Amino acid sequence: MDFNDILPAYDRVADHWVATRNRTLFERGALSAALDGQTGAAVLDLGCGAGLPIARWFTDQGCAVTGVDGSKRMLDHFRGNLPDARAVLADMRGLSLGQRFDVIVAWDSFFHLSRKAQCAMFPVFKAHAAPGARLVLTTGPRDSEAMGQVGEEPVIHASLSPDAYRALFAAHGFEVLWFRPDDAEFHGHSVWLAQRSGGIA
Repeated sequence: MDFNDILPAYDRVADHWVATRNRTLFERGALSAALDGQTGAAVLDLGCGAGLPIARWFTDQGCAVTGVDGSKRMLDHFRGNLPDARAVLADMRGLSLGQRFDVIVAWDSFFHLSRKAQCAMFPVFKAHAAPGARLVLTTGPRDSEAMGQVGEEPVIHASLSPDAYRALFAAHGFEVLWFRPDDAEFHGHSVWLAQRSGGIA
């Protein structure tokens, strides 16, 4: 199992994942902080899966959501659940949509990338972030690599150290608003909230 196996694995387990995904919206606190009271925000959901509950929450707030996923089966579910949202079949690595967004979310997706690919994602975040945009991101709490499981499929996770992430945010024009590692409110997820500077250079 390596990082290139992730998208085929999610294709194979898409139906199981959809049936078992926690929809209690325990993520709400982070999503609300990312939206920060905006109306009509353009939201980029990276690794959107089937769109429930995260993308649906944003659409319910009146946001224009673009969901990106590299799994065709996941994106089929997304289109069925949110027919008015934009759905893009693409690997987030090297993504170039030619559009800037007010909110970028990568919940339980970014950490399926290798450490090298995670570093390379920060220019992608920067290129898609409008001035003042907020980015919410889940990682591991420390530098690590571990195996997990979705359905019967093994999946791999990786994380840099918090200091390494802070350096990457700063180098690409993002201010870290908070980092909450292993947070009970977020069911043990480690969550970053960062904000793009006012300029877009």
